Amino acid sequence: MKGVLICGGLGTRLRPLTNVTNKSLLPVYDRPLVEYPLSILLSAGIRDIILITGPDHSGDFMQYLGSGEQWNCKFTYRIQDKPAGIAQALGMTEEFIDGDNVCAILGDNIYFDDIGEEIRNFKGGAHIFLKEVSDPERFGVVEMSSDGKVVSIEEKPAKPKSNLAQTGCYIYDARCFDIIRNLRPSERGQLEVTDLNKQYLALGELAATILGDEWIDAGTIESFYEASTLVRNRKLAIAEKITSARASEAITKQPIASAQ
Repeated sequence: MKGVLICGGLGTRLRPLTNVTNKSLLPVYDRPLVEYPLSILLSAGIRDIILITGPDHSGDFMQYLGSGEQWNCKFTYRIQDKPAGIAQALGMTEEFIDGDNVCAILGDNIYFDDIGEEIRNFKGGAHIFLKEVSDPERFGVVEMSSDGKVVSIEEKPAKPKSNLAQTGCYIYDARCFDIIRNLRPSERGQLEVTDLNKQYLALGELAATILGDEWIDAGTIESFYEASTLVRNRKLAIAEKITSARASEAITKQPIASAQ
């Protein structure tokens, strides 16, 4: 399986922060945002990754990520001249994927679940990841049956059929490129990933996992602040547990003083 990091878009909701660089290179607590979705691909054992971004800040990614050697992976870069949808960005990677399965992840999404196992175990069709949200009308909304099967998908519906939002990680077999070639632009002029997923749903080959932990689409000032806060709190909690465990271990290893 190969990986696709989609870091396009203009980041208009994060201006003026994005006037000088891509939002995926902005810091979330102690490291750039792009490292969080990258860690998902690496945790799934994916080492051949293509990054899709716009022309304005492509050099910033190349300067920071380089060849991928420091992450024990290999990066390829491709320029998306004009943002035209997630499916359009994915379609640009067909030659790179070369008939393999593909995991595409958005460069502004942070997952606190370990979804590497689902990615590693993918066999075919399509697989998406869902999260319960309070404002589903902002997302692609997925309706699930009682036995855990996808029933329907709607992009930003006025009256959502559920509160399950489609998040920014998608796994496909190589047939996705044939489907993308036949997609028509939406009303906003984009090739929608929701329409791609609908095609797999029509084939009865769309699976979904509902996330249990936090997920953040860090595309606004507020969600960026929330992301930094959550990441900081998680890291401090882990550090505290490690310190506590080491202290307990040190106490148990101390020799018992003999009575005088």
